[in-house]
Amino acid sequence: MAGKNKNNLPKEIRNSKVLRDYIVEDRYEAGIILTGTEVKSLRAAKASVNESFCRFVKSDLFIYGLHIDEYAWGSLSNHIPRRERKLLLHKHELRKLKKQVEAGGKNIIPTRLYFKEALVKVEIGLCVGKKLFDKREDLKKKAVMLDMDRSMKDLRYN
Repeated sequence: MAGKNKNNLPKEIRNSKVLRDYIVEDRYEAGIILTGTEVKSLRAAKASVNESFCRFVKSDLFIYGLHIDEYAWGSLSNHIPRRERKLLLHKHELRKLKKQVEAGGKNIIPTRLYFKEALVKVEIGLCVGKKLFDKREDLKKKAVMLDMDRSMKDLRYN
């Protein structure tokens, strides 16, 4: 009898655009309320968090735009791919986030979706949008770092 291989689980589903478009100030780990077919689709890595965002409804935090594909072998009980899902945080974290968002200029953006043992977790970031000149500065820094790495590599092999 072969043991279960735990390495076949997807590591995480990342939001590839968040670091390009936002400056992430704080990160929080939140639980998420899902149905059974949504969890099965996530285990197959059939999700996208690139266009998602979080918003407060009264005192609860919801995630919008999170796309989880329908489960391939689901029947009539299959889920809706894009629906709002409630995030689970402690009350003091919710109050802190709500106060900072209402102060203005900050957004709550999901950065990644991952499994923590058997539970699905969402890492959300308190973000400030980057301006165009900030993005240009980042590109310049990246180009300088690449040039430095190339020159160091050339020095090592000569």
